[in-house]
Amino acid sequence: MQYKRILLKLSGEALMGERQYGIDPKRLSEYAEEIKNIVEKGIEVAIVIGGGNIFRGLSGENNGIDRVQGDHMGMLATVINGLALQSALEVKGIPTRLQSAIKINEVAEPFIRRRAIRHLEKGRVVIFGGGTGNPYFTTDSAAVLRAIEIEADVILKGTRVDGIYSSDPEKDKNATKFNTISFAEVLNKGLKVMDTTAFTLSQENELPIVVFDMNKKGNLLRIVSGENVGTMVNI
Repeated sequence: MQYKRILLKLSGEALMGERQYGIDPKRLSEYAEEIKNIVEKGIEVAIVIGGGNIFRGLSGENNGIDRVQGDHMGMLATVINGLALQSALEVKGIPTRLQSAIKINEVAEPFIRRRAIRHLEKGRVVIFGGGTGNPYFTTDSAAVLRAIEIEADVILKGTRVDGIYSSDPEKDKNATKFNTISFAEVLNKGLKVMDTTAFTLSQENELPIVVFDMNKKGNLLRIVSGENVGTMVNI
């Protein structure tokens, strides 16, 4: 295997599947199966999920909700998604722990770095909910922060496109895909991979990012097996 320990970043919107809102059980099951396939290969898997399928802090602000309150609502949405994915994984026989950056002890463990690493070493999937626990930070920032803390080898960012392009491939038919690209090139070209805070943190810690299509069956296993899937962002 190419990697021993990975952090998988999923967007909340990805869990909607064909729906307009909420969680699609079919998509949830498909993701759980993809994750199960790499766990069975001995890969240690941590996951951060967004909450945009339920509530997004910025959209709340646009509708008159205080930004800090809205961000806290978004953090709770990520815990809901984490609970759903935990259930889907455990149905498939994969032991899973949900850790939250905000105290919600009845449904999730508090985030404790050493405990998270121990779970991973024991072969358990660890889902990190609650973002960073602070408003004004995205789940991209949470993903990079947790990946650094648990000493992950790579961040795998699952999206609905198959990599990073020179422009939006859904709008520009002439957009070209990058197989590999440096952090500096991403910044110089103004490409959108993650929010600036998260991306800079990843760059400073020399933590590579792979952007790939999570909805294509088998992609996750191909990446950890060393195949060139999606786009690799590296130093």
